[in-house]
Amino acid sequence: MNRTNEGVLVRVPAAGVLLEGNLTVAPRSAGIVMFAHGSGSSRHSPRNRAVARALNDGGLATLLVDLLTPAEESEDEQTGRLRFDIDLLAERLVDAADWLSENEETSALPIGLFGASTGGGAALVAAAQRPNTIRAVVSRGGRPDLAGAALSRVKAPTLLIVGGQDYPVIEMNQEAFERLRCEKKVEIVPGATHLFSEPGALEEVARLARDWFRRFLTPPAAEFRKSREREPEARS
Repeated sequence: MNRTNEGVLVRVPAAGVLLEGNLTVAPRSAGIVMFAHGSGSSRHSPRNRAVARALNDGGLATLLVDLLTPAEESEDEQTGRLRFDIDLLAERLVDAADWLSENEETSALPIGLFGASTGGGAALVAAAQRPNTIRAVVSRGGRPDLAGAALSRVKAPTLLIVGGQDYPVIEMNQEAFERLRCEKKVEIVPGATHLFSEPGALEEVARLARDWFRRFLTPPAAEFRKSREREPEARS
């Protein structure tokens, strides 16, 4: 591991490749949030880094991980294909979650997923596949509709955050919301567009995400250990 000003640089094994990520463990962390980027973004996204800093300040650890290798990112810049390969992205999120569960520094921390754009759909598919490991999901301007049939199998409490001016995405989120069977909530940030670039919009996203994760990533220790023991092997 190499330490940078963005946290500790880690390499996470996933489906036969190594994914690069930045791990930041806050003192006495209540849980850890893994970021699922999408639509051509990466762990260096200034928006997700801003949210991650707010989560760290709120006592949560974070892992910002690139779900594509550098070669795949180069291909995706030309074709835009891999960013919509939800099954691939979800598989790598599952493998990264398993790595967090085995890593000495993070194994005791409940895991949440923060998904943006197509990463929102991948996060929900991963949550459906690891119902006892992934304890909460937040989607920012996401495409939860891309999770398809997995939506009805998600057990993790899910918060969908959408900009009030992001009209097509609002509709997609509302349709996905109706299909979720877990504890759920939609938050519309007034006046915000897809990238939440308006003054105060991203700060509101960070506040909503922090409060959601702190609420759901603090289960009783005994309950958390028991749920890990019951974790299914299959990725149905």
